[in-house]
Amino acid sequence: MRFSSLKELAELCREEKLTIGELMLREQALESGTDEARVFGQMADYYKVMKEAVKKGLDEPAKSRSGLTGGDARRVLDYMQNGVSSLDGEACKALAYALSVSEVNATMGRIIATPTAGSCGIIPGVFVSSQERFGWPDDRLVMGLFAAGAIGYVIANNSFVSGAEGGCQAEVGSAIGMAAGALTELRGGTPEQALHAVGLALKNSLGLICDPVGGLVEIPCIVRNGFGAVTALAAADMAMAGIRSVIPSDEVIQVMLEVGSAMPEQHRETAKGGLAGTPTGKRIMKELSVQTQEGETRDDEVDQ
Repeated sequence: MRFSSLKELAELCREEKLTIGELMLREQALESGTDEARVFGQMADYYKVMKEAVKKGLDEPAKSRSGLTGGDARRVLDYMQNGVSSLDGEACKALAYALSVSEVNATMGRIIATPTAGSCGIIPGVFVSSQERFGWPDDRLVMGLFAAGAIGYVIANNSFVSGAEGGCQAEVGSAIGMAAGALTELRGGTPEQALHAVGLALKNSLGLICDPVGGLVEIPCIVRNGFGAVTALAAADMAMAGIRSVIPSDEVIQVMLEVGSAMPEQHRETAKGGLAGTPTGKRIMKELSVQTQEGETRDDEVDQ
């Protein structure tokens, strides 16, 4: 890639009069040695999977294998449709859609990691709900995914996208930044506005720990995806309104690296601290361990 920072990305877009998505499509094609049509087609397939996951989680709500989660996306959507939501309908729909995809992940369904499975609901929640609201064709959302990919590329190469390395700020935080920047561009914002949205979103996620209860990508991961989708909408609106990230977005990414590096091991996806280390979290871990042992015993009896 010809850029390694968000500043360089914006400069290239300005010099070549391209959107972030258009530039990323061109760069990806050059790097992979594949024509742009093929690269675009692959991304279009990814977006199709995202839309399918949104629908599946809402139409076929199911309990996760652990039994800890399931059906919350449908509950939120039903609540919204009763007209009593504190959020407006569009934000509540993004919330429900993000929960839906995350619940599909928890039931071992097919999702696209954006940038990880633990944060897989945020971009689909924002994109699919926005597409329905504004009537955008799929091709426009696919270009949005290239914009999100360019932002994620910079974050991944300058900080973290892994919860095991940098906490949940690296997973959910990165996804919020990617979704916010891409949505700003989809709404007609400039590359500079899109990158301000990234900085605003990331600043609000700094220090978020990764503390999966029972070591599973369910609690609190799923609800964090829902909150993340709403935060991305807010960051995009702030940027479109003219609010700037006073600390440049590249510097915010460096802070995320600094904070993640200093984060204690128990707060980096080890299921030893945070919510996982509470009395209830420990009880759930013990119950899951018993279930696993009982399941292995039954499997051994069948094999014999």
